Amino acid sequence: MKNPSYHRKGFGLKEEVQFDLKSAYESDLIAELRRNGNTLQRDGITIRLAQAFGFCWGVDRAVSMAYETRRYFPDRQIWITNEIIHNPVVNSHLREMEIKSVPSDADGTKDFSGIGRGDVVILPAFGASIQEMQLLEQLRCEIVDTTCPWVSRVWNRVAKYEASEFTAIIHGKYNHEETVATSSRSKHHLIVHNLAEAEWVCRYILEGGTEEEFLAKFQNAHSQNFSPGKHLIRVGIANQTTMLKGETEQIGKLFERTMLTKYGPDELDKHFLSPGDTICDATQERQDAMLSLVEEKLDLLLVIGGFNSSNTSHLQEIAQTSGLPSFHIDGPDCIGSGNVIRHKPLKGNGQVLTHDWLPKTEAIIGVTSGASTPDQVVEQVLERIFAVHSQRLSPA
Repeated sequence: MKNPSYHRKGFGLKEEVQFDLKSAYESDLIAELRRNGNTLQRDGITIRLAQAFGFCWGVDRAVSMAYETRRYFPDRQIWITNEIIHNPVVNSHLREMEIKSVPSDADGTKDFSGIGRGDVVILPAFGASIQEMQLLEQLRCEIVDTTCPWVSRVWNRVAKYEASEFTAIIHGKYNHEETVATSSRSKHHLIVHNLAEAEWVCRYILEGGTEEEFLAKFQNAHSQNFSPGKHLIRVGIANQTTMLKGETEQIGKLFERTMLTKYGPDELDKHFLSPGDTICDATQERQDAMLSLVEEKLDLLLVIGGFNSSNTSHLQEIAQTSGLPSFHIDGPDCIGSGNVIRHKPLKGNGQVLTHDWLPKTEAIIGVTSGASTPDQVVEQVLERIFAVHSQRLSPA
């Protein structure tokens, strides 16, 4: 979008909002831990922080742009099309700044009717669909686009597939904002959530099956008028940038082998395009740090981040495969007195309570946080752990 009402680079006010950002999200305690090898000991509790955790560059950029937007348009009505990032603290702060969320109904359909000409609309770090972008342009509003450049990089990849008449096979969650935005940029696409779904598709390519069964299995996860017999002849791999890198790579290799088997080595390039590396650097750094952390001598693991955060849930997936007790929490309020923790299981949408989760005497606790989690939230969680542990050590 090339018009004066479209803003992609902020407003040159980052220094002016730095105090607000630092006071809201940074932590002296976490900064001290980083200087001390990511280790903290207190009253028998040892905290081992992952080497990479918390706010990534893309998140920091998006939040900073939102703060700049409020400063640049002090008297305008400002909207945001989705949560700017998946963190309840950050989104609460934006609401306090009178940045309104575009309302949506139960199925996620958004109502843009309240946006007036001259209003300001922020697009979140996950991006926005082509259809939303076109609608906003028609509304003649100011658009502030905080889309992470890593997401834009995947869009460029998908656009190349489109130009070459390849179907985009997108490794992601079909209802995630980023995947919705990515899939809107491809006329023909199929979204696979995991390796098992990719294997199902590849069996269909090699062995065939009924179109009705295929479309029923991938309901809501394919483009309009998708025909597996027609649109799985030429495929290219793309991904939601917060998925597990290893799984995306496995899916890419699986489709490459499948097309090699079906069409032979001389015809492979006509039927398969590799994605390159489109997993976000920060996501990969945090996953690698988690893989290292679980190799240490630990009693349990805490993963801190929004319950609807994809990159955080994948950190919890790594934690769970370690075999150690692990808990995904979204903040200090999840840790209650009486040695109770409220957390989200890896599978399922609800939250559960676990009693006696903290060992009675000494414990080594591994801690990480998702790319949308402020350091202040991590500090508050640690202080809450120490407070609960201290209460249990105190004589009755």
